[in-house]
Amino acid sequence: MKDKEVKELMFHENFNTAFQPILCLKEEETIGFEILNRPKSTINFPTTEEFYSYIGKSNNVFKMEGFLRNLSLKRYAEQAKKAESPEEGLIFLNIQPQVLTDPAYRSGMTLDLLEKYGLSPDRVVLELTEKEAVTDYRSFEKIISNYRKQGFRIAIDDAGTGYNSLKTILSLKPEFIKIDKFLINDIHLQPAQQQLVGLLLEFATRSNTFMVAEGIENIEELLFLKKLGVHYGQGYALGRPAPMLKKGKVEDCKVLG
Repeated sequence: MKDKEVKELMFHENFNTAFQPILCLKEEETIGFEILNRPKSTINFPTTEEFYSYIGKSNNVFKMEGFLRNLSLKRYAEQAKKAESPEEGLIFLNIQPQVLTDPAYRSGMTLDLLEKYGLSPDRVVLELTEKEAVTDYRSFEKIISNYRKQGFRIAIDDAGTGYNSLKTILSLKPEFIKIDKFLINDIHLQPAQQQLVGLLLEFATRSNTFMVAEGIENIEELLFLKKLGVHYGQGYALGRPAPMLKKGKVEDCKVLG
């Protein structure tokens, strides 16, 4: 029954696609968008979390990843054409690490999609989620190296939440480290979080890596992160996910001076 609903959702493209802006905190300018896909509610999948939890444990991971990647780029290209000014920012695509190592995965699939929609790989950041752990790092490093040669960049999501994410950072040397919202929530009031984010930022700076703070929800968090020197930010205080490409805006910019 659940597999049937998954097939129906895919066949009818019953997913809401949203674009959340990512801003340079220093310049207060949008540098790109993360693309988010949420399935429309069904009997067996009343919430997005339940849907993706099921997909992650099923045999549909590879097929769903390919479908969502195509849908993301297709809808991004559609919105870019409607934008008042040409959109040249970065495109952050979520991807499960195990998909890249799947024997059925054909090298060049993403390049084919980009060519189809008139997009360049140097604009694409493959955002590796930590829902599934990387186990064979040596093999995975070779795969990531191949993507980099094609022009893609790499981001590690949910950094700072576990041993595996830190090991992945050290092994893959990503261009972007996305700090989990757990560490950003009320950071201006939490010395322990401040110390950990500060250490990660120091590591990122020395490694020529950019840090993206996720889940920024208020001006106090934003002020602290900017003062700390965090490169980029994402969250409701900067721009909510929207069905169109809408550049972010720092709330109460005058306070930031």
